[in-house]
Amino acid sequence: MFRKRWWKILSFVLLVYTCIAGFLITVPEPAGVPLQQTIRNLFFHVPMWFGMMVLFTVSVIYSIKYLQNPTAVNDANSIEFARTGIVLGILGFLTGMIWANYQWGKPISGDPKQIGAAIAVLIYMAYFVLRGNIVDEKKARISAVYNIFAFCMLFPTLWIMPRLVESLHPGGMGSEGNPGLNPKDSNAAIKLVFWPAVIGWTLLATWITTLRIRTKLLENE
Repeated sequence: MFRKRWWKILSFVLLVYTCIAGFLITVPEPAGVPLQQTIRNLFFHVPMWFGMMVLFTVSVIYSIKYLQNPTAVNDANSIEFARTGIVLGILGFLTGMIWANYQWGKPISGDPKQIGAAIAVLIYMAYFVLRGNIVDEKKARISAVYNIFAFCMLFPTLWIMPRLVESLHPGGMGSEGNPGLNPKDSNAAIKLVFWPAVIGWTLLATWITTLRIRTKLLENE
């Protein structure tokens, strides 16, 4: 499938559509929630987090496969999917800071979801630091074990702990009425751009990852 061209073309088409339609559609103005035009960041910030989760999931699957069958292909897939995933995570965090600056008054407000996201990104960055500082043949195996740990830490940092405390971010306790997106704030036009954006960003990241995997395997040879 990765050698086919259709999904690469689809990625390009969907992202062009996202960038054009995302700035041209009429967005809703939720009562009491001053999102205004900043709601358009939904087509960039959230899809990047979706893509990050998809890539991290693929990465941890290959880490498990490597522990079962230690091959260069499994190791290359594990590290490169994680590498591109962390790039999406950083971009998602930066676009979230831009949104927070307009909605909450400053880029970093101490919101639990922001803190959790920062912790998750740092945990994965430590994965690359660990891998870069091990030089013996155990590097790939130790990295695979740590990758599984890092993936497991995504759930408490991104999905569980932020929902147990007061949060400005949508989805957190006490977030109702704060600047954020709820299903009732959305409309059909937003959904027609949002989901193509999720697919487009994920496919683009996958495309980049496959190129890096091929390069890494050629270097190993």
